[in-house]
Amino acid sequence: MTFVKWNNYYDYDFLVYIGYGFWVLGALFGILPIIHFRRKGKIKKGDSYIKTTTLVTTGLYAIVRHPQYLAGVIISISLAFYSQHWVVILLVLPTMICTYIDTFNAERKLVEKFGEQYIQYKKQVPRLFPIVGIFKLIIRKVKRKEENVSD
Repeated sequence: MTFVKWNNYYDYDFLVYIGYGFWVLGALFGILPIIHFRRKGKIKKGDSYIKTTTLVTTGLYAIVRHPQYLAGVIISISLAFYSQHWVVILLVLPTMICTYIDTFNAERKLVEKFGEQYIQYKKQVPRLFPIVGIFKLIIRKVKRKEENVSD
């Protein structure tokens, strides 16, 4: 019986370390929203963190609309770096596509739940692209600061 090496397939150790870095980043994007929802989402005691009663637009949600979906994408990428096996690398793309498509279903439900408030939020914050989200956040903060100075 032949054993297939699934981790560090090509023995590029530096890619494994990059994979670990992506994994940590993905874990942060996965865990921090749970904590933030508990603090800002006005959740009834004992309810799940996803049962927010108010739209949360601060923290990671000021940068991307779906940080936990983004966490799934980032962790998928981390597995590709870590394993360096063609099967894992090949499976990353459909995982990312399916995750992206699933965000549309989530968005529809969020528009139903929060209405116009969520529609306005969508105009300000990108779906899954944190670098774009950081730039947009900086621009929003600069505009607010300019508005406060001119008042």
